[in-house]
Amino acid sequence: MRGAVWRRALTGLLLTLAWSGPGWAQPEIVWEVENPFRFFLDPADTEVHRATWVSLSPEQRKSPVLSAERVLAERHADGWGASMFDKTCWEGTRNRYTCRERPDYINPKSHMVRASLQGLADAQTVDCTWLTAPRGRGGRGKAVTLPCDTPVQLEIPYPAGAWIKVEIGGLQVAEVAARVTDLFIVGMGDSFASGEGNPDVPVRFSPDRTAEYGVGGNKVPLDGYPARVGDWKTIGEKAFIEENARWLDQACHRSLYSHQLRAALQLSVEDPHRAVTFVGVACSGAETVFGIFLRYKGHEWVPNPPEYSQISAVAEAQCSGRNAPDYELPEAYHINGRIPELKGGLVLKKCDADRARKIDLLLLSIGGNDIGFARLVANAVLSDGSVLRRLGGWFGHVHGFAEAGSQLDQLDDRLKAVNRAAHFLLHVPWSESDRVILTGYPPMALLEDGNSACPDGRAGMTVLPDFFLSEAKAREGNVAAERLHAVMQDSAKQHRWTLVDSHRSAFRGRGICVGHTDAPWTQADEMRLPRKIEGVWQPYSPADWQPYASRQRWFRTPNDAFMTGNFHVSQSLLQNVMKAQGFSWVQLLLASVYSGAFHPTAEGQAAIADAVVEKARGVLAKYDARRRAADPPGPRLVQ
Repeated sequence: MRGAVWRRALTGLLLTLAWSGPGWAQPEIVWEVENPFRFFLDPADTEVHRATWVSLSPEQRKSPVLSAERVLAERHADGWGASMFDKTCWEGTRNRYTCRERPDYINPKSHMVRASLQGLADAQTVDCTWLTAPRGRGGRGKAVTLPCDTPVQLEIPYPAGAWIKVEIGGLQVAEVAARVTDLFIVGMGDSFASGEGNPDVPVRFSPDRTAEYGVGGNKVPLDGYPARVGDWKTIGEKAFIEENARWLDQACHRSLYSHQLRAALQLSVEDPHRAVTFVGVACSGAETVFGIFLRYKGHEWVPNPPEYSQISAVAEAQCSGRNAPDYELPEAYHINGRIPELKGGLVLKKCDADRARKIDLLLLSIGGNDIGFARLVANAVLSDGSVLRRLGGWFGHVHGFAEAGSQLDQLDDRLKAVNRAAHFLLHVPWSESDRVILTGYPPMALLEDGNSACPDGRAGMTVLPDFFLSEAKAREGNVAAERLHAVMQDSAKQHRWTLVDSHRSAFRGRGICVGHTDAPWTQADEMRLPRKIEGVWQPYSPADWQPYASRQRWFRTPNDAFMTGNFHVSQSLLQNVMKAQGFSWVQLLLASVYSGAFHPTAEGQAAIADAVVEKARGVLAKYDARRRAADPPGPRLVQ
């Protein structure tokens, strides 16, 4: 035993002497954060995404999130999110970003890193002793001795960092200053930010049984529809509802496929010395007033809906759950009475500046619901004689460009109020306004030439007889969308925000009407809804549906939404809402429209995330250069 120890020590001495001669490369320490996306509790989940990123070719890395989504979709037919969404630092029962396994989630005190020694010949025959010491001070830390070819796990203090040192036979052979950059990235906004249309666990369908929804407005029987798996007897009963799609946040239909989360995840895995602490509060249906400033209970009924507005929820997170105080703000945000809903008695949470974690990036997607996105879509896709149009769309209103125009005139004031809140309430410095990243909306119905709209027809919309896409109304909607983007451009320039819009051109030719309606048939781009006719499924069995397969269109059609989200409500709730019997077709409406129709697919979300990442890199690089200039590495370890 003693002889082996002496041999290893002698080997270390000889190696050290050899390295001092000409022509020999000095071994170096290579390290990386073990779990850079801290939102995932299990480092193995983050490693799936990091390994996918590493495997991408140089060409694929030009759009890394989209490329990764396609790679992962090939491996996971039902989507990669199903195995990860319930192991995060989001506690849905409490509506908080926290976790018992990681009590310092918002304000980490340290990070675990993996380190290895590179460039050492015969590393398997030599033992290495690893030491750490705080930056700026000498002394030895806790020693860990392992064969030199074995990676070591070390705890590095945050934010100061530490020196990592390697000794062989008592002689130092390498050292490196290790400091983790931990970014606090916050996501706020609406359904385009929440990931609507892409549940973490999509609904699964039976290959045999069917579902019936009564009679439609045109007296056509609504039967032969795909039916969920599960031990249920009647649509809407408890056993049926238990088979609903599952979301990271059920009320807000927020999922891991959100482009805000995907952008934060990508930023975490592409830099080995970076970690990301992510807080996303985007909610399907939210707008600037009801959502950003005022409490909004979400898209789906749950027993514990969101407790705060998005601003207050972020402020609470900034305080690490230490109860951010309430502030009454009677004047600052209604913009001289032009936003009357915010006038009088507005109370929001604000974490005191000395306690609040500073936001590195504030990702924002807002404005669509402020001008009536759902109403514009209803105007474009509901036939003139439909019952739904007479009822006012999907339980709201139907309006066109003229009505949207009046609301567009108010959007600038609303975004001005959001800007004030970002600085005064969430502590984004005025001099660093470009940390606020506003994402533009992709065109939903533009063909590849960038001018033509989707033609008249029911492609992708056969789930309900009331649906019929009007080219003229779709073109009108595109005009409203372009004006919306112009307002967002002007506001971003005025407030010195970073605007993301490079993805908008990528969506041309990938809109809601793109796919196959006739032979030759491919399931990924199929636009028809499977129906069982005379005992035979046409055009395919619903059990074969792959919600996250790569496809040409990047928007969910109503047919896609039925097959992916399939949102239904309980029998009692439906009866309470409708106040009458005989409205089974309403479940069909919910199962298509309220399941994410007219929203980006996971591929679409990934394409948006790539555009966000590109802009975010530039913002972060600027501030990182300033930090490095102000904070040099410090003295080396005392040997």
